[in-house]
Amino acid sequence: MSDDTHFMRLALALGRRGLGTTWPNPSVGAVVVEPGTGRILGTAATARGGRPHGEPVALAAAGDAARGATLYVTLEPCSHHGRTPPCTDAILASGIARVVSALEDPDPRVAGRGHDLLRQGGVAVETGLMRDAAARDHVGHITRVTRGRPALHLKVARTRDGFCAAAGPERLRITGPVADGAVHLWRAHADAILIGIGTARADDPSLTVRLPGLDGRSPLRVVLDTHLRLSPASVLARTARDTPTLVLTTRSAPAHARRALEALGVEVATVPADAAAGGIDLPAALAQLGERGLTRLCSEGGPRLAEALARADLIDTCTLVTGPVELGPAGGLPALGPALAEALAGDRFREAERLTFGPDEAVTYERNRT
Repeated sequence: MSDDTHFMRLALALGRRGLGTTWPNPSVGAVVVEPGTGRILGTAATARGGRPHGEPVALAAAGDAARGATLYVTLEPCSHHGRTPPCTDAILASGIARVVSALEDPDPRVAGRGHDLLRQGGVAVETGLMRDAAARDHVGHITRVTRGRPALHLKVARTRDGFCAAAGPERLRITGPVADGAVHLWRAHADAILIGIGTARADDPSLTVRLPGLDGRSPLRVVLDTHLRLSPASVLARTARDTPTLVLTTRSAPAHARRALEALGVEVATVPADAAAGGIDLPAALAQLGERGLTRLCSEGGPRLAEALARADLIDTCTLVTGPVELGPAGGLPALGPALAEALAGDRFREAERLTFGPDEAVTYERNRT
């Protein structure tokens, strides 16, 4: 492994720690290294809430030693004025001699301009190191600026013979504690969790992160609820002042139901209806989430929502978690509908990862980049 790859891996690892906490900005990792010795002079990642960015914090940690050093960064440094000055200004002022950048930022306010400004300032700029890994980490930011919506990670749990629920009313436990811990980690790295009203009413979930040391990382909870049937007595409504909860509904929702939820601290927003399907317009709903600054969305709804997302081509990553349980001839509710099964088997997705969580197996599929 080259020294450059070693330090870029460190920068990527730093950036991953902040996933789910920095929206609307990407979680960018930065490492300042002394040339020749390989001594690390400063490290940082984008702070919670998206500011300050990782580059100026790492440069400040390096201080005067940054002059003549190399900066490793997981995404092109910003070159536009926002709530903070451009990162390119801080880099040029620091005297950094070389920047190794994993990925050009597709944000039209940057889009290569950051790299060009650094080169014009006399900085040697190299791009593309570990590009695929950086694109995976920054998929939320990339999807939001190119598609106008958050990147969506669909999680589906199923039995060994392909069902997500038993035929009867009893609850079916499919996965074990190790897999459940992985789900909570996915939640911690998401900006928001998405479910439909069917799952909210059937399971009455809390949708929080319950891992040691990460209890403050619970993301925004989003419920798709066409007719505003979420009960004020539900866990989601009763805990909305502790963990933010957003319900997306349509104009057909009764005003009294809206008032009851809002009195508990639930935010209720209206989105367009899908006249053909009789529910919420999913592309419009995700576009509204993108306008709010959300970049990473984890969907934990049931097969009906998963199928609708597949039909609308809104899935960017899908993880199938298969437990050891089999329902046998009695069967149950299939975990994969025809649209989702066809999408995963076709050329839109590729298998990206296989993991084992105790007796459970997880296969992750990623959308092919064009």
